[in-house]
Amino acid sequence: MSRSGRQATGVRRWLNVVNIGAFVLVLAVSLPLLWMAVTSFKSEGELGASPPTVLPKDPTWAHYARALTSAGFDRYLLNSAVVCLSATAIVLGLGLFSGYALGRLPLRGRGPIMVALLMISVFPTIAVVTPLYLVERRLDLLNSYWGLIIPYVAFHLPFAVWILRNSLLDIPHELEESATVDGASPVRTLLSVILPQARPALFTAGVFTFTATWTEFLMALTFNSADDFRTVPVGIALFSGVYEIPFGTIFAGAMAATVPIVLLVLVFRRSVLSGLTDGAVKG
Repeated sequence: MSRSGRQATGVRRWLNVVNIGAFVLVLAVSLPLLWMAVTSFKSEGELGASPPTVLPKDPTWAHYARALTSAGFDRYLLNSAVVCLSATAIVLGLGLFSGYALGRLPLRGRGPIMVALLMISVFPTIAVVTPLYLVERRLDLLNSYWGLIIPYVAFHLPFAVWILRNSLLDIPHELEESATVDGASPVRTLLSVILPQARPALFTAGVFTFTATWTEFLMALTFNSADDFRTVPVGIALFSGVYEIPFGTIFAGAMAATVPIVLLVLVFRRSVLSGLTDGAVKG
């Protein structure tokens, strides 16, 4: 009697609203990705089969070869890598110094600055695409890497500053005082003492910035119309022809574009979780 009661208690401990909701959410996110991965290996005949096959009977790499060669997907991957890595590096550099100034140094107007950063971080992109396009056309930044790097930095820097500033608040001030006594300058203190302590927050801001810029579509479509500067999301959207939609090539390109993000999250998952929970919600 008591044993069955203990077993029921154990089952009830796992079968709760939070766990069930998390399972449903993971299932809803995983099934489309799994279906996309399976479909990318199907032959042309299986793509239009009715009823559809669950697993490919004759797996093929033809769609990946077509996406990486004839469709010019390798160029799109290079463009996305250049833009996203550059924007992420600039965001982390500026975010570290800004977060240090807002979190560790005596600064007037800190509250309004943080409110302004929060407002910028939630501002809809579509509301500023047209004026940004006019500005970039005047500055001759259209169809260039900098035409995307600059607005990406402007839009994602506020989030990085928030994450880094709130994480830096948890670092003991005694570390800075010891460095100052030893004669270290503020920059040397930041790079030698504060930076190692802020690595989880840096990884968090970096992963979120890279993922957001890698998947961004609207600005990439608007600012870079030349094929030599198109990024992955725009390139995949333009795979469709006039008379046919190459689902196999589209799914193969989407899978190739998803792999870097998945690897990034898997490698840095512990640092990301630590950065989100370590002072990420402090004011």
